[in-house]
Parts: sequence; structure tokens; C-alpha cells
Amino acid sequence: MNIAIGCDIYGVDLKKKIIRQFTDESIKFEDFGVQAEQTTAYPDIALSVCEKIQKSEADRGILICGTGIGMSITANKFKGVYAAVCHDLYSTQRSILSNDANVMCLGALVIGEKSALALVEEWLKLRFVPSPSQLKINRIKEIEGIQVGIKL
Repeated sequence: MNIAIGCDIYGVDLKKKIIRQFTDESIKFEDFGVQAEQTTAYPDIALSVCEKIQKSEADRGILICGTGIGMSITANKFKGVYAAVCHDLYSTQRSILSNDANVMCLGALVIGEKSALALVEEWLKLRFVPSPSQLKINRIKEIEGIQVGIKL
């Protein structure tokens, strides 16, 4: 699995810890910033990560800002990108199992480091298995304008 990861100034420390976890577990990743001295606006970081998802150059993305909300709002503007704010185990699990999300958004100012690292680990090992949720996912894609095989 190849992960695109990026953050704004509020997520720098958490991103570094996640990258250390990736390195320890031999997970491939590409870092889209920012670094401690940069003040790049989070929509621009989300743009870089989401373009990698759209081009199938990354399997999943992780975006980190103060709350995770701004990154999620931005990421969900991209066709084929499905972002979820994940701050607890249940929302993290459901983001994949019920919604087949491909971008995890974390709020560095609202979630502890240990929790965030555990949620990233959980999120990366989960896989979507078609279930009754598939009809809802198909409907989302229809609304988005992507053609799908099943009509409601």
C-alpha cells in the first residue's frame, strides 16, 4: 500500500510520528508537507494528496490539520476522493467498512498522539467488503457523477 500524507502547520508533529510509524512498519508513503517553518494553507496540501489518489499514484491518503474538518471538506471536493474525519475507533472503522473512504483526516489539536497512531494503524489494515452499504456508496457516486453498475 502506498500512502500520500500531508498536513498544515498544526499537524507537523503528528505527521512526523505517523511517518516514523510508517518507516518502522515498511509502509510506502509520500510526504506532501508542511514542515515546521512553512505556513502553506491546508487546501493546497489537500490538493496535492487528493491528486495522487485521483491519479491512482497513492492507494490512500492521510491529511492532518487542527481539527481534521477543513482537510475533509477540501478533500471531498475531489471526484473519487472520499474523506472522513476519524477521531475514535468506531468512526475510523466505519469510514472503511461502511463508506470505503480513501482519505483519513485527523485533527492534531483534538486527538492525542497515541490515539492517532492507533487509529492510523487500524485504518490501514481495514478493507472494504461489499455489503448492504454498497448501495449507499453507489448512490454517493451517482450524485457525484461517476457511473456505477448498480442503480437504485
